[in-house]
Amino acid sequence: MDVSRETLARAAIELGFVLVGFAPLRQLKEREAFYRQWLDDGGHATMAYLAREPERRFDPRRLDARYKSVVSLGYPYAARAIPNVDWRGELRGRIAAYALGRDYHDVVGRRARAVANVISQLRPGSITRAYVDTGPVFEREWAADARLGWFGKNTMLLNREHGSYFFLAEIFTDAEFEATTEPYREHCGTCRRCLDLCPTGALADGYVMRSDLCISYQTIENRGAIARELRSKLGNWIFGCDICNDVCPWNGELAADQHPSDEDANDLLPRLPELLALNDEEFGRRFTKSAVKRAKRRGLLRNVAVALGNTRNPDAVAPLARTLETEPEPLIRSHAAWALGQIGGSAARRALERALGDCDAAVRDEAAAALETN
Repeated sequence: MDVSRETLARAAIELGFVLVGFAPLRQLKEREAFYRQWLDDGGHATMAYLAREPERRFDPRRLDARYKSVVSLGYPYAARAIPNVDWRGELRGRIAAYALGRDYHDVVGRRARAVANVISQLRPGSITRAYVDTGPVFEREWAADARLGWFGKNTMLLNREHGSYFFLAEIFTDAEFEATTEPYREHCGTCRRCLDLCPTGALADGYVMRSDLCISYQTIENRGAIARELRSKLGNWIFGCDICNDVCPWNGELAADQHPSDEDANDLLPRLPELLALNDEEFGRRFTKSAVKRAKRRGLLRNVAVALGNTRNPDAVAPLARTLETEPEPLIRSHAAWALGQIGGSAARRALERALGDCDAAVRDEAAAALETN
């Protein structure tokens, strides 16, 4: 029995997806040269998994030769009009809107598998496999093939009704589907806001992302020290970044009326000293069901220390000095030393002088460099 596109689309919409598209599988030859050059240029930074067997990304039939089609799905998340707060004065960080609530891998993955089950029910014996930001899958490319949107200059997939505020999911299957409409026309035009307003210059012409310059990469995927020249550009971002979402005209109206609740506002703009005091158990309790756990405690608190330094607020000296003396993780201590150097003052200097005797060389180096600027 053939699977009706209309029946499957209705089922997906009932499960909360706002975008549903179909495309036959093919080899993505037009992306292969671009991707290989991007890898050669080091665009993937330390994310070695992106360079592992890249051929699987160009053609999903290398994963399973029986696959014939892809069902591409878009699941929405709320744009957020950020409360007008003085983050420096209140010592508040910022977390990307997509990370609010339960981990999207779990939420969207469960619903994508439910759509895949519909295929199996309508066509017993079907082969299906669902992906949500996992596995060797070119999500945006398949979504574009399935007519869900166009490649934006911010390297995200954009849709005229939903901007870029949606997660992508893919179902590869041996059921056969054809794309039913013409390719989605590009609507970025001459706009360059995402390129020009990225604080670190991570976006370049030609739909190129320099991962090592991206705030999201630095606060989530980078497991080591954040380069000193980038730290001040991170502002108060401690997990992810929404700047190229926020500045995109296609997202402007979506965020205008989406003011977060008090609880969401605290999650979006958490108090930095509270986060800096989290031990392993408290971190696990707070973030075990959240996408934020991806950064791990040492990564998140490293980011928190940087954000506190960027406040230049003397109220941040006490929690940073305490961290420099009591935190067991050298990565966090070293970034706390940098942050104290950004704030300055006699209390910060005393803490940094004590840190010159730290057991870790990186911490001692950061303390010495901070003292030179203090």
